[in-house]
Amino acid sequence: MKVFLTGGSGYIGAVVIEALLRHGHEVTALARSERAVDVVTKLGAKAVVGELTDVDVLRDAAAAADGVLHLGASYERSAEVDRAAADALLEGLDGRGTYVHTGGVWVYGDTDGVVDEDAVKKPPAITAWRLENEARVLATVERGWHPVVVMPALVYGRSQGLIETFFVEPARENKAVGLVGDGSNYTTLVHVDDLAELYVLALEKAPAGSVYVGVAQNATFAELGPALAKAAGQEHVRHLDDAAEQMGPIAEAFALDQRMTGERARQELGWIPQHLDAIKDLAAKR
Repeated sequence: MKVFLTGGSGYIGAVVIEALLRHGHEVTALARSERAVDVVTKLGAKAVVGELTDVDVLRDAAAAADGVLHLGASYERSAEVDRAAADALLEGLDGRGTYVHTGGVWVYGDTDGVVDEDAVKKPPAITAWRLENEARVLATVERGWHPVVVMPALVYGRSQGLIETFFVEPARENKAVGLVGDGSNYTTLVHVDDLAELYVLALEKAPAGSVYVGVAQNATFAELGPALAKAAGQEHVRHLDDAAEQMGPIAEAFALDQRMTGERARQELGWIPQHLDAIKDLAAKR
């Protein structure tokens, strides 16, 4: 299958390219800079030069593909850019194949126990914009198109990701891992390698209009804290009184108490996560 994806030079996207090629697909990826071109071509994909805001480039690239994965993100005008990019990709693909859109489990907010994709959504401010965009994407099934939404948990692995940025790296300077609140809240987790496999399965097998949460494990931040400290070469965990000031708006997301199951992806797509001990994985030396 000829696959076009956005975000291919990023943390998750690069691993998805590896997985797509391993499954025998021909991959083309959007690349916004010389560095991005170098990353995707070294992985074995072809580069299409352009920004996420270049909707004509996106539309043309999707028109030349059999399937599309949208993993790219903009940190300015996030909702507007994501919506315009999704529209262009869907229009270019024109229902000839599957379009996989990236969401995120934070839109579910605090959960009461373990929930699945059908749970009520109560997003924190930082992700509230996703609701309308995801609904817009899924509504294209009414046009006979084939949209799918993958909603990753907190992604870890390969010494990258938000856990590294907001917990491990600051701990090296601060001599302790800082947690939002007392750490008793649960977070959902998925290793980047397992998430990449889920994207490929969603592209290959998911029915039109499907939604899948990419969750392999649930753990409290109190359980994760010592592992993150060890990863940073430290021994201590502390509770941040000024998390919003230190982390910014994302602190509200890290304060969520979430437990979710990825059973739907296991049952419908045959997804089998291989990394089921995040605490051990995160404690490994960098």
